[in-house]
Amino acid sequence: MADLTPTAGRPGLHVSKPSPSEPATASAVCHCGASATATGDAQVGALVAGWNANHGSAHRK
Repeated sequence: MADLTPTAGRPGLHVSKPSPSEPATASAVCHCGASATATGDAQVGALVAGWNANHGSAHRK
């Protein structure tokens, strides 16, 4: 499987939850230079909400 972790050259958001009993993890890199990581379902949810509100497609509006 390819490495799906976002980088400065390939910005984006990647979320992983290998099994229901393991915590979710996420990493995000935006083309504006912002980056973040999170571990745990609640923290990943907050990272995704922040990404949706402030990065990703929000920059295209």
